[in-house]
Amino acid sequence: MSRTEEYLREIREIDGLKNAILYGITIYRRKKVAEFSLVTDKTYTAMDEANAQAITQRYLPASFTAEMKIIKRVPDEGMIKRKILDFVTAKFPAAGAFLDERYIEVELLASGAHFFVDIASGEQTLFSSGKILDEVSEYLQSIFCGTFYGNVRVVEKEAPSDDILEELPETEEAVGAEIRRFPICDFEKIDGADEVPEYAVYMADYMNTEGSFAVCGTVTYIEEKQYVKHNEKTGEDMEKSRFSVSVTDGTGNIRTTYFPKKATVEKIRELKAGDKIVIIGALEEYNGSVSFKASKINYGAPPEDFVPVARKGKPVPKFYHTVFPEPYIDYTQAGFFDSLDKPDELKNNIFVVFDLETTGLNHQPAMGKMDKIIEIGAVKLVGGEITEKFSTFVACKERLSKEIIELTGITDNDLVGAPEIDKAIADFFKFTDGAFLVGHNVGFDYDFVRYYGEQNGYMFDQRQFDTLTLAQEVLRGALPNYKLNSLADYYGFTFQHHRAFDDACVTAKCFMEMVKKKGKVGI
Repeated sequence: MSRTEEYLREIREIDGLKNAILYGITIYRRKKVAEFSLVTDKTYTAMDEANAQAITQRYLPASFTAEMKIIKRVPDEGMIKRKILDFVTAKFPAAGAFLDERYIEVELLASGAHFFVDIASGEQTLFSSGKILDEVSEYLQSIFCGTFYGNVRVVEKEAPSDDILEELPETEEAVGAEIRRFPICDFEKIDGADEVPEYAVYMADYMNTEGSFAVCGTVTYIEEKQYVKHNEKTGEDMEKSRFSVSVTDGTGNIRTTYFPKKATVEKIRELKAGDKIVIIGALEEYNGSVSFKASKINYGAPPEDFVPVARKGKPVPKFYHTVFPEPYIDYTQAGFFDSLDKPDELKNNIFVVFDLETTGLNHQPAMGKMDKIIEIGAVKLVGGEITEKFSTFVACKERLSKEIIELTGITDNDLVGAPEIDKAIADFFKFTDGAFLVGHNVGFDYDFVRYYGEQNGYMFDQRQFDTLTLAQEVLRGALPNYKLNSLADYYGFTFQHHRAFDDACVTAKCFMEMVKKKGKVGI
């Protein structure tokens, strides 16, 4: 039994709260108050409220004071009908297009209700697939007290008119990839350059660039590592330095390895996170993937008033079509009442933390046929808290390999009936609107999202934050490696690895912990 279930079991022993549901918890950080909102369908007394507050207090840390907000809510038939219609229309628009209040009948019970949905003979598949009635029942039980269960009845109905059919998806052709550039300012030599570069390629676009080019941005991570190089002429082994460098320009991120000359190694050692640099290099194929190989590093910065130019693409969809975000509720997560003070950058911005499962590792068109996305999982952070979740399988015409099935636990049967990538990516684009993107080794997943977004006209251009790089910065030496499961173990989070939503959720929790440790996001 979870802590929430245990709490409600005690609450429901109170006469006026026998059918109560926990509607929400509001934390007032400065006052150290936790307000629990309960909904009941019975008349309750002041004594009932006092008893509920005493029970609630036992579930809080000693530093917090419990306050109760109890709402008596007894729905009538009309209210239940409207809630059913609103829920089905929002979450299942294809079924909602054939439904209105006159086709819903409600039979009130002592606590809860039995409801019937009248459908025409051709509409059974709409209501029998996806467990629509089960989800409607769960929704009603989350806002009203009692038990709700539904059924369908086949009746003669008039066909719906064209103006209430589901909105058709956009059909514009995808906009091709473009390479954007901005002027480089304040250039200062460190490693030199054959020619002083005048323009830098947006990091969001660098994978489409050919030949030698420059990128310019802020150092987010730099670490020196030693290696041994054998001199074939002298037969001696020489100890050399190489630098692992991560840079962002606000449109994307680049991680690269840089091998300095002997004359410049001391100057490179002086670089630190926050410095603005220019890296000249080119794309290089290695071990079946393409990466950016740095050849020269110098000082340089984007223009002071640099605002990225948006790529031309489809607008954000007005509505979700196939994948509908849901509220994220986890009252029992570890540390819910601990470390409530979060940096302003975390509280004042919106972040979408996401993860994908795919049919393989090829995330770069230059290396051949792109692998397919088979699952998208994400959570949204608003005000420094996880507020929404987005989770969906994605249809795939190809059979999954044995390795992917063993790694993820996803089978071909799981993908039957899942939305096609054009539908899923459109809904995910809407979910990420106005948010920064966060992921563990975010560049890998972002390449998939960006590619399939472009194929369908949606331009993902949000700035990304990488929890792998963040862990290297704030937890250096504290972990055996920087894999997600090692990071989760460090913070005591358990999860089902290699499933998109679980990976996204634990990444979000680790992201918040590391940002609190660092004291800022670095926007």
